[in-house]
Amino acid sequence: MAACNILLASSTRFLLNVKPFQRRKKLFTFNSILPNYTRKPLEYSSKAILGHAETCSVEEKLAKTEKDEPSRTISLSAIVTVKCANPTDLKDVIFQLMNASSATNGRGVVLQLVSSELDPHTREPKLSREAVLNMSYSNGPSSGSSDPQTFRVQFTVDHNFGVPGAIMVYNKYEKEFFLVSISVEGFVNFDCKSWIQPQKVNSRPRVFFSNKAYLPFQTPAGLKKLRERELQELRGDGTGTRLASDRIYDYDVYNDLGDPDKGIEHARPALGGQQNPHPRRCRTGRPPTIADANAEIPAGCSKPVYVPRDEEFEESKSRYVSTGKLKAVFGYLMFSLVPNLYSDVTNLKIKLPHYQNNSPPGAKGFSDLGDDEFALRVLAGINPLNIERLTNFPPRSKLDPSIYGPLESALKEEHIISHLDGMSVQQAMDKKKLFILDYHDLYLPILNQINALDDRKSYATRTLFFLTSAGTLKPVAIELSLPKGELTVSSKQVLTPPIDDTSNWLWQLAKAHVCTNDSGVHQLVNHWLRVHACMEPVIIAAHRQLSIMHPIFKLLKPHLRYTLRVNTTARETLINAGGTIESFYAPGQYCMQLACSAYRDFWRFDQEGLPADLIRRGIAVPDPKDEHGLRLLIEDYPYANDGLLYWSAIDKLVKTYVNHYYPNAVLIQDDKELQAWYREVINVGHADHRFATWWPNLETPDDLIKILTTLIWIASGEHAALNFGQYGRFDPSHPNLMRKLLPQENDPEYASFLENPKEYFLSSLPSLDNSAKFASVLSVISAHSSDEEYIGQRDDLLSWSGGPEILEAFYRFFVDIKMIEREIEERNSDSNLRNRCAVGIPPYELLIPSSGNGATSRGVPNSITV
Repeated sequence: MAACNILLASSTRFLLNVKPFQRRKKLFTFNSILPNYTRKPLEYSSKAILGHAETCSVEEKLAKTEKDEPSRTISLSAIVTVKCANPTDLKDVIFQLMNASSATNGRGVVLQLVSSELDPHTREPKLSREAVLNMSYSNGPSSGSSDPQTFRVQFTVDHNFGVPGAIMVYNKYEKEFFLVSISVEGFVNFDCKSWIQPQKVNSRPRVFFSNKAYLPFQTPAGLKKLRERELQELRGDGTGTRLASDRIYDYDVYNDLGDPDKGIEHARPALGGQQNPHPRRCRTGRPPTIADANAEIPAGCSKPVYVPRDEEFEESKSRYVSTGKLKAVFGYLMFSLVPNLYSDVTNLKIKLPHYQNNSPPGAKGFSDLGDDEFALRVLAGINPLNIERLTNFPPRSKLDPSIYGPLESALKEEHIISHLDGMSVQQAMDKKKLFILDYHDLYLPILNQINALDDRKSYATRTLFFLTSAGTLKPVAIELSLPKGELTVSSKQVLTPPIDDTSNWLWQLAKAHVCTNDSGVHQLVNHWLRVHACMEPVIIAAHRQLSIMHPIFKLLKPHLRYTLRVNTTARETLINAGGTIESFYAPGQYCMQLACSAYRDFWRFDQEGLPADLIRRGIAVPDPKDEHGLRLLIEDYPYANDGLLYWSAIDKLVKTYVNHYYPNAVLIQDDKELQAWYREVINVGHADHRFATWWPNLETPDDLIKILTTLIWIASGEHAALNFGQYGRFDPSHPNLMRKLLPQENDPEYASFLENPKEYFLSSLPSLDNSAKFASVLSVISAHSSDEEYIGQRDDLLSWSGGPEILEAFYRFFVDIKMIEREIEERNSDSNLRNRCAVGIPPYELLIPSSGNGATSRGVPNSITV
């Protein structure tokens, strides 16, 4: 360990002193941290800045010129890197020709440096002379190339100009282009990454600030007005229909999921408000429908749905998504040709699918869901967030008994005592051996609506598990509940591990119904609500209230990438009326009611951090002696064990970062941008919980550290654990919906069940066509694109102006992530860990940080990118 620390320290020192050699020798020290497209040496570097950057900084150069009496101005060299979209139609080709013509007519991109200082006479920021960048037809935005291209420009400034703190950009071409970065003399860097609209679209110049971070009170005098102006432009005024070229971030409810103009069956309630509480989305300002003035024209009905221009996918990501959709169509056709998907059911033999194999899931055949695998999924499957320790027996509901019947469960001690290794129920609870998967209160209120749908049948389930001496779980009882209907009374049915062939098939059906509940909670509550939807207000508020100069925005920026675009696509095709979620999950058109109920009754931001969530569920207890500050009661819990490695690494990075910029609590309390961001997240983005008393305070550095660590964890580790295994771990024996309830003795089908229980079981599962389509969709939404940025990677570190302590913190974080990958691989090879390394047990790889392209069932991106 000491040797490792010495190596790390020496590597960090080299990193912090290597910049002069980077330009001369074209070296990068962060190759493994950077995305692939940044790993090549920049060929222009030496030529562009060799004349001055090797010997002096901008400040030194200006100081030299001030002593040089004959010259009162100085020339500063800058490298500008741009990308331009490929032409897609005749209009784009015409724009190319117009751009080429404009370059020869004195037009182009006009650049102007802004000093960090004010002119003492005018009290306005000092400006450089305008510099014009002409991007010619052969190698500029008219060329149709989407590869980064570099240009050199010269700025002329007065000798007392001061240090450049911002740059203004005017696009006098006919078409937008993507400004990647600007580097002035190699010392003052502007990490832009933004689309620049033509002046005819937006007459005001775009302003970019240098990479140096400033708290609001630290803002140099020459940049204060520009800092506030930029935030005002991003907020907009809350009116009008947003254009594709806009950069405005604002809020609205989810009132665009239905299409009432097509008929009442296509209408959907708005999400957000007292009746259906839900986080807010990004406002588009589209016109209302004819049938309902409170409903917005649905996504995809006319023009593409608005997201701020810089939130759109980059071209490589767009191509990857389009290709993935095409592959999914062919995949569906291939799955549909598998004639015997459900034909080889084994008889009570546990047959685990080869999860990490990326072959079509249907091709692996079908087997019944063994008890070991059924229990393993709650610890190491794609939904490991709901298992809780049982603290009261029998369990009790929190629903209104006058509507939903008795509060107490039908579970009795005699149902399970024979499965508790000689213990009573109370003894098993005292020894923290009993656990529960409880979906009763989430599902029961909407079951009558679900069961009225064609080919949809569900229960509200409770499942009890016992923790064995081997450290594994085994199911010991399942309770299936139905609510009171117009012609029926409420019912509760308890099933236990089978003792004969008939009870075996009923047990298999019961487990399948539990899986149906679990699939809905995974996708609608844990994945959509707790990750995608709850992060959107955080992102919107960050852009509206935190300047790009703000250190907290700089910390969060990699974790905000693509999420608004992904969520907008979800409104277009996934959670909309008749979309993927309604088509493939049991609640059908009532799916989003499940998310709203969970948001109203269970979601609390103060319990969304991993340690707090584990403690809330009774899976862990605080333990200051433990490495992570808590002790797991299920020691071999792959999701929690691996997740805590990430939590500790993120917490360490955030702690160093926050304490660097906020050495005392007063700075937190007086930071108007930071406080405005947090207030807006609560009061506007999560308005339905704005009066909740559980929101964490934001008064001290520790408060901020917990908030930021939680947000980064949700966007990275938690999302990865829930999303990227969906295709690789797809299995028909873990259905997302069921078509039949369990047969009862007085049912007409009971005789056919006794005669051929296997056929009854298979006919209860989703159809082959439904499963094939569902698997095809999962192959798209579980895949990594070629431009994925994984946790630990930052592509702005080479030009980072945060100081040695911050650079070292990011470097150590990168090393920590590499160590996490090694630790997880070692755990997956440890035969003592029965939940991740045993015969037939797949290794838990969902939280391995690195990944290749495609559906790999591993990889932890920085942000919610799919």
